[in-house]
Formats: sequence, structure tokens, C-alpha cells
Amino acid sequence: MSRANADATAQATGTTANAGAPEPARSILHQPTAVWAVAFACVIAFMGIGLVDPILPAIARDLAATPTETEMLFTSYLVITGIAMFFTSWLSSRIGAKRTLLIGLALIIAFALAAGLSQNVESIIGFRAGWGLGNALFISTALATIVGAASGGTSSAIILYEAALGLGIAIGPLIGGLLGSLSWRGPFFGSATLMAVGFIAIVVMLKSEPTRPAPIRVSAPFRALARPGLGVLAAAAFFYNIGFFVLLAYTPFALVPLGLGSAVTLGLVFFGWGLSLAVTSVWVAPLLTRRMPRTQVLWIVLPLLALDLLAAAVSIGSAVGLVACVVVGGLLLGVLNTVLTECVMEATDLPRSVASSAYSGVRFLGGAIAPPAATLLAASVGPASPFVGAAASVLVAVAILVAGHRHLGRANGRVDPLGQVDPLEEAEAIGAGDS
Repeated sequence: MSRANADATAQATGTTANAGAPEPARSILHQPTAVWAVAFACVIAFMGIGLVDPILPAIARDLAATPTETEMLFTSYLVITGIAMFFTSWLSSRIGAKRTLLIGLALIIAFALAAGLSQNVESIIGFRAGWGLGNALFISTALATIVGAASGGTSSAIILYEAALGLGIAIGPLIGGLLGSLSWRGPFFGSATLMAVGFIAIVVMLKSEPTRPAPIRVSAPFRALARPGLGVLAAAAFFYNIGFFVLLAYTPFALVPLGLGSAVTLGLVFFGWGLSLAVTSVWVAPLLTRRMPRTQVLWIVLPLLALDLLAAAVSIGSAVGLVACVVVGGLLLGVLNTVLTECVMEATDLPRSVASSAYSGVRFLGGAIAPPAATLLAASVGPASPFVGAAASVLVAVAILVAGHRHLGRANGRVDPLGQVDPLEEAEAIGAGDS
């Protein structure tokens, strides 16, 4: 990888490259304006994941839908997001990161508006699928763009990205609850408006790549999953995300019988959850990975998440207990999201955009299964059973990581230095589409 590529990337993202000594250490908050524009749009995009959480009971009531039908708002969104993730690196390598980001944002705006104007739950399910397509185009490209443009190297960029994820997930339920207290349509209109602001910010602040990106084969993400390290992490993330989305998508229905069914109340509960996630992703995860290998962090924190889900099952009749499990779950999920992402980005010598597309596609498909499966399980077995099933799924993720640990040496930083590209230069080049 040449320094010219890194310099070209710096020009594309509005940063400057130093041809001499390495830059001195900077605060994670000291970033180019292009990074903040993409990070702001990331916050809004991730709001879409938890936006509907507080209004699920209201949608079910006002549109005469069953809990399983309303949970399909998550599933249609996540299925299309997961499938589309496999093709985002192929598309962005041909039209460039900026165009891909803007197409994704435009789709989110259009389908969020359409969902807010819908008259039945089936239409909302369909429009959420379109929203998921836009989300996939944006999320996958945004991560590579932030890694390429951020100051402070790959780890700082990933922390910034995960902070945006956490804030988006936190703010999404809060805005969903506040606007949902007026009408279940409000959160959809609010999200479209904020995303339009993000669209304008990226148009103005993120410069286009000066050179045409080298094309990535459409089969690249599928071939990437054949790499043992990435395959192990993707399989573990599939089962981990089942636990993630049971806690996120099923818990509102578990709280309704306990007197916590209003949109504002649910919004505040999941605001606490998302805020906890953001705090641990930014501060606790780096602290842990500085003291022990990344895989060891996963081996410790994943079982704690399983215990938290079991505690939620035991607390199914207690509003205080269930809310506490939700907040504790957020603390654990923040660590896991950051550490898993860092593992994926370092586990192979593949372009990071390809690794991200492959991993994210599998991960979101796992999340898509959880919401309707949880409500069906609750109806047939009992209200606590989804949390038990989610705990079992998280333990499967632990078993996969333990069984495949011999393939994860690179994820922990143990690599053969011969022929390896400097991580910052590689990240910069990939950010410009030069893989």
C-alpha cells in the first residue's frame, strides 16, 4: 500500500496526511468535519433499530395487529438489511462511498415517510423492509468511511462508530416514545426529518473520492465467510444477535402487563438501555481489551449476558427486576458490540469493507429471527420462555468462539508480520474504495 493512496484518501475526506513522522496522539473527539457528518447520520440511522420499540403496543392496538405481526416490523427490516449487506461493498466499490451513503439515506427518508402514512400493519412491514435496504447501504459504507477518515487509527474509529450506534439506539426509543405519545406515526415522520438533515450534512461536508474505486467482486463477502476466523465470528454473532433482539424487541410486550405499556415509559426504559450500551462501548470495552485478549473478553461477557437474560426470565413478574435486567443488558451489549467489531476488522487480511459486509449480513439475519420467534414462544410456552431461549442462544455463541479459538489469533493481534500492511494505511485506502 503506497503513501500516495493514503494521501489521496486524506484529500477525499478533508483530512491532511503527514508524509513524515506519525501524528501525535489525539483525543477521539478531535476529528475532521466529514467524520462528524457521517457519525451524525449514523446516530439517526441506528435510531431506526429501536425507534418502533415504544410504539409496538400502540401499533398493535390501533391497527388491530397481533404481537407477532408487529414484531415483523423488526424482522422485515433486519432480513432485508442482512441480505443487502452482502452486496454493499460490491456496489460502493463501483459508485463510491459518498454516492452509496446518499442512496441509502434517500431510501430511509422515503420509506420512513411511507411508513408514517400507512393505514395497516402489512404496509408498515413492507415499508420497513425498504427502510432496511437503505440502512444496509448506509451502515456498511459508513463504518468503512469513518475508519478511513478518522484521526487516531482503527480502534478510535471503531469506538466512534460504536458510540454512534449506542447513541442512536438510545435516542431512538426516547424519540419514539415522546413522539409516539402523540401518535404512532410521529416517530416515522421525525426519523425522516432528521435523516434529511444528515443527508444534507454529508452532501456538504464529505468530499467525493478523487479516483475511481477498484471494483470488488460480488462474490467477495460470500468467499470471505470461508475464511475460518471471519466464519467463526459471523456464526457466533448470528446467535448473539438473537439474544440482543429478544431483549430489545420482546421486552416491551413483557412490560405491558406490569403497567409499563405507555410509549413514553417504554421510551425511557430503552433510553436507559441504549445509554448504558453507549457508555460501555466507548469507555469500558477499550479498558478491557487493553488488559486482556479480545476473545477472552468475549468469553467472559457473553456468559454474563446469558445470566442477565435468565434473570429477566426469573423477573418476568417484576417491573423493577425486568427494567434492571434491560439496563444491565445494555451495559453488557455495549462491550460485546465493540469487541466483536474490532475482532472482525482485524481477523483477516481482507478489505475491511468486505469483512464488514459479510459479518453484518450474517449478524442481522440472526437478529431477524428473534422478534417473531419470541412472541410465538411466549404464546405457546409462557412469557418467560423467550428470555430462556435467548440465553441458550448466547451460550451457543460462546461455544462457537471457544471451539474456533485457534482461528482467532489475528483478531487478538497475533499475526505474522511478513507482508502485512500497516493497519492505518490499509484502513485509509479502504475508506477511499481502493481495496
